Amino acid sequence: MKEKTLDYILRATWIAVAKMYNEEASKKGSTMAIGFALLNIDPETGTPSTSLGPKMGMEATSLSRTLKNMEDKGLICRKQNPEDGRSVLIQLTSFGKEMRDFSKNVVLTFDEAIHDEVTKEEIKTFKKVAEAILDIVNNKKIFKK
Repeated sequence: MKEKTLDYILRATWIAVAKMYNEEASKKGSTMAIGFALLNIDPETGTPSTSLGPKMGMEATSLSRTLKNMEDKGLICRKQNPEDGRSVLIQLTSFGKEMRDFSKNVVLTFDEAIHDEVTKEEIKTFKKVAEAILDIVNNKKIFKK
């Protein structure tokens, strides 16, 4: 059998993880994207909408759709930023904070399960390889213009 490429392994693994997260989120009527957004919003002070997209690595249109969905579900509210009247703060509602805690627990449970099955040295190596891949891609070390 032909050896699997790193690209294949990354995609297949992420698809499986995303499916698992979406299955867990669906138990609460949510999605992985909403859970990820909840985890990136400061639960105490809120987060400026302009910094949320870059923080999450999401395009503006996808983020707008996710935020609208979150607002419709009563997870967030938008308020004028007192520090900058031109921007909007995304703040969690009490239900949003509850769902944030659920999302955080799902992520930590996954992390703990991996740590139970994989040695510290293997995790250290995995992180080193993942950081190298991220650096290579982000710094365009492969396909240069």
